[in-house]
Amino acid sequence: MYEPLPHEKGFHVSWDQLHRDARALAWRLDGKGPDDGAWRAVVAITRGGMAPAMIVARELDVRTVDTISVKSYDHQTQGAAQILKSPDMQIVGDGTGVLVIDDLVDTGRTLDVVRAHMPNAHIATVYAKPMAKDRVQTFVTEVSQDTWIFFPWDLALQYVQPYRGK
Repeated sequence: MYEPLPHEKGFHVSWDQLHRDARALAWRLDGKGPDDGAWRAVVAITRGGMAPAMIVARELDVRTVDTISVKSYDHQTQGAAQILKSPDMQIVGDGTGVLVIDDLVDTGRTLDVVRAHMPNAHIATVYAKPMAKDRVQTFVTEVSQDTWIFFPWDLALQYVQPYRGK
């Protein structure tokens, strides 16, 4: 079980919060696509980007949805990013008119790999940390670099001790 270090901060995101924040991301992206404001396709960065991408695609009525799988974490340790699965490049091409969605940009390693594959894609995340927020064209919420985000797919409902006190 993960034991946080004293300097670490935890930001717990519920399904409701993720849904609200992903819809806010869609609102920011609405009308911003290069094709009369529309987007041709959505590419979710798996696995974290899948839920936000589904919500954004629904809100913006984008029916072409694909995934790119990039692994850069082994549990909570970040390493070199590598592509495990590419999107259909005949559909996404160089990324023009394509909206790439992820849950979070932390160090930017994952997005650097994605950008190399789709250099003209618009990259958007729900959450962004200061170290790499410049790699994203659109995001909703900035969190500090030392904050660990706990997403709803990582959590179970249980009692949690208060941050301070008993």
